Amino acid sequence: MNNNIFTAKEIRQSFLDFFQSKGHRVVPSAPVVPHGDPTLLFTNAGMNQFKDVFLGTGERDYKRAVDTQKCIRVSGKHNDLEEVGVDTYHHTFFEMLGNWSFGDYYKEEAILWAWELLTEVWKLPKERLYATVFRTDDEAFNIWKKYLPENQIQRFNEKDNFWEMGETGPCGPCSEIHFDKTPDLSGAKLVNMGSPDVIEIWNLVFIQYNRNLNGELEPLKAKHVDTGMGFERIVSVIQNKQSNYETDVFMPLINHISELSGKKYTNELNNSDSIAMRVIADHIRTLSFAIADGALPGNEGRSYVLRRILRRASRYSRNLGFKEPMIYKLLPTLISTLGDVFPEIVHEQNTISRVIKAEEENFLATLERGLAKFDDILNNIKSQNLNIISGEDAFLLYDTFGFPLDLTQLIAREKGFDVDSAGFNENMANQRERSRQARKITNEEVISLDSNFITEFTGYNEFVTKTKILFVEKNKVILDKTPFYAESGGQVSDTGILEINGTIYNVVDIQKVGNARIHICNTEISAQVGDVAIAKVDIARRNKIMRNHSATHLLHEALKRVLGNHIKQAGSLVTSTYLRFDFNHFEKIPADKLSEIEHIVNLKIFEAIDVKVQEMTLEQARNNQSIKMFFGDKYGDIVRSVTMDEDFSIELCGGTHIKNTSEIGFFKILSESAIAAGVRRIEAITSIELENYISDLNNKIEQNIKEKENLKSQIKQLEKNLNSIKLQEIASDTENIIAQSMQINGINIITKEIANSDLDALRSIGDEIRNRTSKNTIALLASVNNDKVQLCCVVTDDLKAQYPAGKLVGKAARFLNGGGGGKPHLATAGGKDIEKLPLLLNIFPDLIFEK
Repeated sequence: MNNNIFTAKEIRQSFLDFFQSKGHRVVPSAPVVPHGDPTLLFTNAGMNQFKDVFLGTGERDYKRAVDTQKCIRVSGKHNDLEEVGVDTYHHTFFEMLGNWSFGDYYKEEAILWAWELLTEVWKLPKERLYATVFRTDDEAFNIWKKYLPENQIQRFNEKDNFWEMGETGPCGPCSEIHFDKTPDLSGAKLVNMGSPDVIEIWNLVFIQYNRNLNGELEPLKAKHVDTGMGFERIVSVIQNKQSNYETDVFMPLINHISELSGKKYTNELNNSDSIAMRVIADHIRTLSFAIADGALPGNEGRSYVLRRILRRASRYSRNLGFKEPMIYKLLPTLISTLGDVFPEIVHEQNTISRVIKAEEENFLATLERGLAKFDDILNNIKSQNLNIISGEDAFLLYDTFGFPLDLTQLIAREKGFDVDSAGFNENMANQRERSRQARKITNEEVISLDSNFITEFTGYNEFVTKTKILFVEKNKVILDKTPFYAESGGQVSDTGILEINGTIYNVVDIQKVGNARIHICNTEISAQVGDVAIAKVDIARRNKIMRNHSATHLLHEALKRVLGNHIKQAGSLVTSTYLRFDFNHFEKIPADKLSEIEHIVNLKIFEAIDVKVQEMTLEQARNNQSIKMFFGDKYGDIVRSVTMDEDFSIELCGGTHIKNTSEIGFFKILSESAIAAGVRRIEAITSIELENYISDLNNKIEQNIKEKENLKSQIKQLEKNLNSIKLQEIASDTENIIAQSMQINGINIITKEIANSDLDALRSIGDEIRNRTSKNTIALLASVNNDKVQLCCVVTDDLKAQYPAGKLVGKAARFLNGGGGGKPHLATAGGKDIEKLPLLLNIFPDLIFEK
């Protein structure tokens, strides 16, 4: 072994440097989310980004390449999700080191350089290396004889040593290199047997044939080399580790998990804590790189794969004792080991962390209830002496509690039970059919045609087309060409008129049936096949639709720039009055971010950018990394790209668009909301609809003003009513207050603290006392408000000259460390010493008569 190479980082770099010294271009890894290739969920091999070269539809400006490719494999013979973490060498995410020759060098150089790197640079023991070749590939066998004895070269058949891209296309024999880890070098019989003691470390593929439609092999004009080496495996070999997880690729993550959980890691296969740590360490890598490259957990396609992986990791974290989200906490450790090699996980760190944490929280919220239901199911089947969970119950756990089938299988296996996976799949298929039927719209206006009518669409370039009738029935007509757009890709159908034999018919809808466009009118059509028709689109309405459609493209890119590359279109609706855009995102968008998105769109509108439409082949589109393509969409061989600034927005789109972004006028977001788990919706308007929007706002403001005036009037009336009620209460209470008066020196003296009253109320009560007694009465009323005493003194007219209220209330206020005064018949004051109020009320008669 070469003791100068210890770390994974050094091993990776030495591979790249070695092949760069052999004239190879070091190329960056392609994203794990394959751009423009709906045949793949994830990039699963280094050759994916060079597929067009092998197919002969593309080329590069170099003949030799080397890279480390990020790969995700979640199914197939090379990786079974259920084995990841349970064994020590399968992974969902891994790096594939590869070197390529595009019609340049071939078997001789590929084998020579592989041998040189393995034995001279990395110093692997030659006696531990085995080479396999295809059973008829004598050329490769003889080359290997230069470096290995024949007993270390083995022949295998198509299953192991013949590579094919698909049922047809480029293919060829391959030569695999295996490393023997057995202590006694007894691994010859274990080659290609799936044993962890003898593992494949490098596969050299020699692409020299094309398999035609008849299944026959035809020699290619140019022969290629495509190699792939599992990075994690070669690191374990060079570092002399029995397990990939023991290397410095994984141990920083495992140590972090161990620290968080307080559990110790061992490399024992059956240790449940160690299995859980391996699963989590593997899955955080997959999740982080997929999210960084634009994928999000969800319910379909690759999104569902990510959700399965995350929930599997979350379930294992629970086995380690975690009850709160923890997977996202490992991201800084992952970045410390791989951030310099793949900077995208650094740039998207915040997004990755928030997505994983949110998914963990959502799943953990239902996990406990799901496990309780799981226990109920187990108890039920135990009572029937069964050992298999039915497909119906497994589907219930999926549909109600979000348990993917493999999670149910995992928990069942831990408890010694099996799951009827076929029954689960049947229930899943039935649900999909029910959903499909529920979404199916029965439109009686659309005819069912058993024919091959073809309508040419002219609406990209004109609004009026002279055409002829191919089919007519009641209010439906098919034309040989039409400017009318039929609803597709979220853009609604055009409306307008048909002029046939001097009669005008209003077109209210367009429907597609095969390659035909059915024009549905509001009245029955009097015409025959072959008649000439003038088809005229409602231009004003179409222009509004096109403005909104072009604005949707600008919105899509603005969302990506503000929120992150994970943003993907999940649906759209483009009408003449507004636009609606659905997209993958994991949380509500703050107001400041919405304003920023809106501002970016309007900047592009004000820049008056020409909208460029270009036709190209699908392969050309796939090779342009700037073009947005949507996974699962079905594209023809020829596609249309719509460009609004080559550095901003380029999308494949079959819809209609304005000629310049300035025609959009202005863009305004009306709302942002959630429509499903992980899916948000923005509704917006453009152009002339802003006039209606502003008018509505003004109307609302005017209405608010009127409502405020009405409220003020209502408040005044209520205050009057309240005062009236208060006076009635005062009138009823005054009798009781007067009844409590005391007579001293022939004068009726009243002292009273009245709770929850202000000065106005005290004055009202005082006036009422004067009115009811009319003479020979002096009263002091008090109330406590806001940590102060408020006083009101009243004196009947016959006594006010001798005992003026102003002087009496002043004396009382001074006693409370306050002051005040007023008229002889009624005066008010205030005091600070609340605690002395009871004493004041008791001695007030003395204050009246003191000289």
